Order: sequence, then C-alpha cells, then structure tokens
Amino acid sequence: MRHLWEFIRTVVSVSLLVALTGTPALALVGAGDAPGLARAGDAPGVARAIEVQESHTPSLLNVQGVVGTAVGLRADGAPVIKIYTEDPGVGGLPNHLDGVPVVVEVTGKIFILPKPPGTPGGGGGNGGGGGGGGEEDPPSPECDPTAKCDRPVPIGVSTGHPSITAGTIGARVIDGSGNVYALSNNHVYANENLASIGDAVIQPGTYDGGTSPADDIGTLSAYKYLDFTGGDNTIDAAIAIITKPGDLGNSTPSNGYGTPKSTTVVASFGLKVMKYGRTTGQTKGRVDAINATVNVGYSSGTARFVGQIIIKPGGFSAGGDSGSLIVVEKGADKRKPVGLLFAGSPILTVANPIDAVLEEFGVTIDGE
Repeated sequence: MRHLWEFIRTVVSVSLLVALTGTPALALVGAGDAPGLARAGDAPGVARAIEVQESHTPSLLNVQGVVGTAVGLRADGAPVIKIYTEDPGVGGLPNHLDGVPVVVEVTGKIFILPKPPGTPGGGGGNGGGGGGGGEEDPPSPECDPTAKCDRPVPIGVSTGHPSITAGTIGARVIDGSGNVYALSNNHVYANENLASIGDAVIQPGTYDGGTSPADDIGTLSAYKYLDFTGGDNTIDAAIAIITKPGDLGNSTPSNGYGTPKSTTVVASFGLKVMKYGRTTGQTKGRVDAINATVNVGYSSGTARFVGQIIIKPGGFSAGGDSGSLIVVEKGADKRKPVGLLFAGSPILTVANPIDAVLEEFGVTIDGE
C-alpha cells in the first residue's frame, strides 16, 4: 500500500466504456500529483488491484523466473494483476491474489536497450514495426538516425557517452534559465553511474562512428543515480547541456512524428502511443499495463524499477532505442509526451513516466 493512498486522493473518474474503445482509457493521476507513478483511474476494482499487486510483489519477485508485476485489463475490462516470467512453466504462481485475477505472461528477461555490440550499421529511419502495419513506408529522412546529422541535430537519433555504444536523443528540454539540454537515459549519457559530470556527449554514438571531441554536442549535466543494491528506482534518465543551443533541434527527422508538445499526459490503459528511435525509427503501440515493478538487467547488475509503463507489441523498440520519447499517437493529445523508453524484452517495452523524469531535472519539453 506504499502509494495507494496518494492514488486514492488524486484519482480521476472515467467511464469504463471509454476504456474499451481505444481512446485513452481510465484516466490516470494528473501530471503534478504523483509524477513518479503510472496510475489507473477510478474504474471498478483498479484501486484494489493496485493495492493487492503492491502487497504481493515482493514475495512474487522472490520466485525464481519472475521478472515483474503490473496491473492491466482483461478483454472484458476487469482489472488483473500481471506476473511477468522469463520462461514458460514457472511453478507456484497463483490464479488469483486476494480475489483479484492473475494473468501470467512469458516476457523473457527484461534488459536496457542501448545498441548491443556488433557490426555498426543502419537499421532506423524506415518507420519500422510496432503497430504500423498496412501503412506505406515514409520517405527517407534528411538525417539517417544511425549516422552523424547536420546541426541542428534532430531528436530521435543516435547519441551517447563516448564509452557506450549508442542510444537515442529523446527530446530537447529547457530549464527556467533558458539552458538547452538533450534528454536521454542514465545508461546512455552517464554510462550506468560511471560517467562524471562534464563528460562529453556525442552525436552519433560511438557504435555509429561518433568520436569525441569531433562529434561533441554537449556535456553531461545531471543524471538520476541507479540503485543496483535492491532499492527501488523510478527513472533511468540523464540530461546533457548543449554547448551551442543551436546544435540541437526539437523535431524528429522528416519521416517521424515531428515536434512533441510541451504539455505531458499520464499513461492510461489502451492509450495509443508512438516513438521515434535510433534503431527502429517511428513505431506505434499501446499502453498495456501500468504501475509495473520490473527487474531490469544492466551491465552493472540488476535494478528494480517501480511505477513503470508497459507498452506492446514487442516490435515497438529494439536495442539502440533507449532514450526515445514516447508520445500520444492521435486525438486531442496527439504528440503529448507520455514516457521515456529505457528497457524491454522481445514481448514488451518499459518506460519511465515522463513527468517523473522532467521533475527530477527541473526541465520541460521544448516543443509546441
């Protein structure tokens, strides 16, 4: 029940019928209320499911092969507790927890998503998978997301600390003093806590041929420390101050969604989302579950994250897409930021709630 009462005080009531129509379902807690959490609205049984999930998650994660839990919806709209496992056949898992139905999903292990070591090369910029089936591929962008881009650099392209392979520039963000930063993950810009403030940040990333100082666009300004000792993490995020503010734009390459909005929204069941990333380009998906607690594999160890957003299908992201900004796909909230992509498995993508990220650094999205 560690977060339940905050949720109850700030919950927004929305009809369950809306949740089942494909529009943003089950409105979540407002941006300023509980920025560290992805939360469900006042649909029947959701608050109870969250309470039960949180009370049982510590013991569930002690079961060998269990990698996480979350709250989702069945096809009939009933809330369920999801248990994520590495492999089929994990024994001893319940069908119900305190009267709440349980759904076991085999996700495989969940890992961060920088570009894995291997042969450098392309792979982005073609509007890849993740729910875009039936659509024609957009034209080639003016900047290959896996290569060096002319300045100003668009968002959604290769970047990183010189010691990592490559991730993605999520967004251009600004603080109250007008300073301009690139937003990405800790593991992209701070090398899993191993970097020092002031270290170079390059575009493209090392994997894609970037070198320092020739390809510097800024320096590491701040990062959220990652806890690998068993404590709860809420975000994997970092910002790099841009040396010449004009060197970073605020839109994706031309075959992407364009410029994100400055106003954010909180994730909701069934919300249609999209992102533009270094490896898979622009992809589309849906929020499948909220309030996820997941164990995520890093080079430095395993980190436990709470209050996360789960997006499907698996093709929504791939290695190298870490740091991508996730925005609403359509409707009145189109292009409003929802989350910061950082991890995944072949089955799903995991994202930090964007409000928690922005609040950590005291910045806002520099968008429309």
